[in-house]
Amino acid sequence: MTPADDLRFPEALAAALSLPFDYDDGDGVDFEPFPAFLSAEETTDWFRSWTGNAELTGDSFRVFGQDGTGGYAAFWLVRPDRPLVDQPVVFLGSEGETGVVARDLGAFLWLLAGGYGPWEAATSYEPDWTPRRNQQLTAIAEHFAAAHRQPAPTVVEQATGEFPHFDDTIMELCR
Repeated sequence: MTPADDLRFPEALAAALSLPFDYDDGDGVDFEPFPAFLSAEETTDWFRSWTGNAELTGDSFRVFGQDGTGGYAAFWLVRPDRPLVDQPVVFLGSEGETGVVARDLGAFLWLLAGGYGPWEAATSYEPDWTPRRNQQLTAIAEHFAAAHRQPAPTVVEQATGEFPHFDDTIMELCR
C-alpha cells in the first residue's frame, strides 16, 4: 500500500483525473478530482466530521476527489497487504450516501470510461440520467487496465456484491 504521507496518485489514476469532468448542468458527471490525495490529517478531520465520531482516524481511506456537494471519493484500505491500486473505490456522500463503486483501480477506470463518476455509481437519485461514454477515459482504461474491461453497471454490481455490508460498516462508526 502507498504510505499515507505520499500524496501522489498512482500513474493510472493521475492520467484519468487529469481530464476534465463535465457536469453539464446535471446531465454529465458530478466529480471534481483533487490534485493529490488529501493528507492523513485532512482525511481524519473529514472522517470524524462525517461520522460525528472523534475517536476515529481516516487511516482506512485515501481521498482523491469530491462531488459538487462535498461527498468524497476514496480508496478504502480494506485488503491487508495489498497495494493501493488493488483496494476498492468508495463514495461517502455529503447527505450520508455510501457505496463501493469499484473493486479496484482498474475497474474504476472502466467506470469512468463508461460515463459514471463516483456519485452516479453510488446513488440512484436521478432516474432519467443517462451515462455518456468518454473516449479519452476509454483510451486511458485500455492503456492501464485492458484486462479489467467491463461495462460500468457491471463494475458497480461486482463491487457491491463483494462488499455488501459497506454501508452497515460505516454506519456503525457514526455517533
